[in-house]
Amino acid sequence: MAHTSLNGFLHLYRPTTEEWIRALVTLEAELLTINLESDKVSKLIPEQKTKGEHKGHHQEQNSTPLTNSEEQDSNDPHQATNNSKLSGTDVINDNIDHSVTSNSVELTQPPKSLLNKARQVTVIKQDIGGLGISIKGGIENKLPITISKIFKGLAAEQTGNLYVGDAILSVNGEDLTHATHDDAVKALKRSGRDVVLQVKYLQDPNLRSRRLNTLPSEAEASVNGENSSGLQNWQEVKTIPLKLGQVTQLISPTVRNKTDTTLEIRTSDGCPACILQCKDQEEFDQWFTAMNDNVEVQNKLAMDEANQVLGSTGSSREIKQMGWLNEQITATSSENIRETKKWRPVFIALTAKDILIYKSVPWSKEEWSTPSTSHPLLATRLISCSNNMRANDWIFATRTGSRNGVETHIFRAETNRSMKLWSRSLVQGAHAAAALIKEISCAVTHKNEDARLTLHWEDGFSLTAARSSADGSHRMPRIIWRYPYERLRMSSDDGQRLLFLDFGGDDGAQELDLHGCPKPVVFILHTFLSAKTTRLGLYC
Repeated sequence: MAHTSLNGFLHLYRPTTEEWIRALVTLEAELLTINLESDKVSKLIPEQKTKGEHKGHHQEQNSTPLTNSEEQDSNDPHQATNNSKLSGTDVINDNIDHSVTSNSVELTQPPKSLLNKARQVTVIKQDIGGLGISIKGGIENKLPITISKIFKGLAAEQTGNLYVGDAILSVNGEDLTHATHDDAVKALKRSGRDVVLQVKYLQDPNLRSRRLNTLPSEAEASVNGENSSGLQNWQEVKTIPLKLGQVTQLISPTVRNKTDTTLEIRTSDGCPACILQCKDQEEFDQWFTAMNDNVEVQNKLAMDEANQVLGSTGSSREIKQMGWLNEQITATSSENIRETKKWRPVFIALTAKDILIYKSVPWSKEEWSTPSTSHPLLATRLISCSNNMRANDWIFATRTGSRNGVETHIFRAETNRSMKLWSRSLVQGAHAAAALIKEISCAVTHKNEDARLTLHWEDGFSLTAARSSADGSHRMPRIIWRYPYERLRMSSDDGQRLLFLDFGGDDGAQELDLHGCPKPVVFILHTFLSAKTTRLGLYC
């Protein structure tokens, strides 16, 4: 699938003021770039002072100073201002990070003795607030990883040895000089409690902040804690990576004046990055489809990268499908799929044998091996798939037979294409798991005799006596009965421990005590039957 590029004016929601602001939005293969219009900049950045004049426009008389202290010398590179034109929109173009607000420390330079010299700073990460910095840059932007924000009172600021403009050369010995923006964020998030940073202050302001007309590929991220994706910290230009992101119509009820043409973009950590609104349904369909198509392309690339990492560590789990879905929080039965509209984002991955559910994107081998929930595909089946285009309800449900009974999950995709892709992957994945595993067996009691029930995906059912004899000698197990799948007339269970198989004839249904919940065996039986009918071309 090829990526789609779009460019146009949409409206951006500002949570702090609860208003919608006109913005120029550019969609590229990997990134979504948002440029705010110049007449809104002073409202978004109340502490930024605009200096100088733009041709045809006088300086604003009631501009707010950068800090509460006296204005710095205009020769300071942090205060230098250049105004430029961007896509027909006037914007402020200062050589500072405009996302700095009252929650950030004052922009100061380190002593001259530290300029352009590497130094080591240890930060003790806080339980609440994390490192307390934001970063920008990356090799994909031809920029070093640079601290763009330091938050007051948090860990980085408390060291007294870090500055806005510091380039991060390494984290706990891990080199970041050639790191992408995403790689740097991952390194900082997995760095543990004691974080050793090797940094260098870049005296040249052009290395710290590009002009806006060369900034469309620059990304900025906060490593400030769980809710750090930045709805509160907008600057004139914001770039959002699409890889492992999500574009959704599930908008918080607290958003004022939202419509059916409102969408939300979430980053790879599952947190909201921005909320946009289109002028009409036609424009919304174009943007929503294009964004989701680009996310799907990026997710496929991310899946290939994840498989390379897992393969290099000797893991046998090859990922077949992965991405973000929304899961219904309360699911009781398939009959009331549409009754409860409370959803949470979950990251789903399908392997050759399992469906894995994570609360966030797993970045390491350890995280991949510890999903919040996992189910064997062999004991999982698709039970419902909606097709309500008018309500945009692209919903499907799964049921899994487990030792605890039947576990139901109801998922919501964002497009019809995505719903069909996941549904097909689940069905085909279950059939592939049947061909891979081929048979299962379990201990049972049949007519007061210990035995083993075996289900084979080709041969059907067989019940054999226990292997050991009374004198302890070994011999071939005695076959009590054997039937192909074609002989099965009916199967049922009591939900507790008994399984009933009716193969016809005078004996009636065979009663088997499974010594536990029979649901896993029942669901595996149905998967074997479904796989067999599909192979024979009888599935419709």
